[in-house]
Amino acid sequence: MLKRSSDERPSTPSEGAPNLSRIAYERFKEALFERRLQPGAFMSQAELVEIVGSPLGPLREALQVLQAEGLVTIRARAGIEIAKPDLALVRNSYQLRLFLETPAIRHFAEAAPRDRIEAMIAQHREAIGWVDGADLDRDLARRIEEVDLSLHLGAIDALDNPLLRRAFLQTQDYIRLIRLDHHYAYSAAKVRRTMAEHLEIFEACLARDPDAAEAALKTHLTQSIQRAMGL
Repeated sequence: MLKRSSDERPSTPSEGAPNLSRIAYERFKEALFERRLQPGAFMSQAELVEIVGSPLGPLREALQVLQAEGLVTIRARAGIEIAKPDLALVRNSYQLRLFLETPAIRHFAEAAPRDRIEAMIAQHREAIGWVDGADLDRDLARRIEEVDLSLHLGAIDALDNPLLRRAFLQTQDYIRLIRLDHHYAYSAAKVRRTMAEHLEIFEACLARDPDAAEAALKTHLTQSIQRAMGL
């Protein structure tokens, strides 16, 4: 299970002007989610400097933040342990998504502009067409992931609450880690199922039916956790 080593929680490196610790933080997550770092592995700081491509000082600052977020554990004389998700993290992450996204999707169904919903529907239908007869390479998978995220983050952003947005994005990192650990990969069938589930949510939003939107979201998240774990 992912644990924080103390009650002190360093803040995420500044999201304003780029700084070296922020760059190291982003490069670490990029290396992790591109599978250049393996969940559960122990790494020395020197090895991380080589993989991440950041100087040691900024990397150390970034590691403090990453430890507070549960993505690494800094172990004296043993090195840096890359987080490996367990069943508790899977359960807790999806439970938190429900808490965050349920009021968000209800609000979205009630208040989102109709033309915005229709544009998102068109984008999802286009994404289904991308996978017909195509090789799902890294670039295409990244585009699909962006479309996948657009519904969830769009609903969260409609609440205009930066604290909720930060909590959602941190939870999304856990979801990506769970997928990574279970060797999750997009396939044409998975993309079609995911987009179809999203379209059901959008149709409920177009109908201004928050109850139906919530029900469709819960069904989607239940299916998502099963796909993430390879079930």
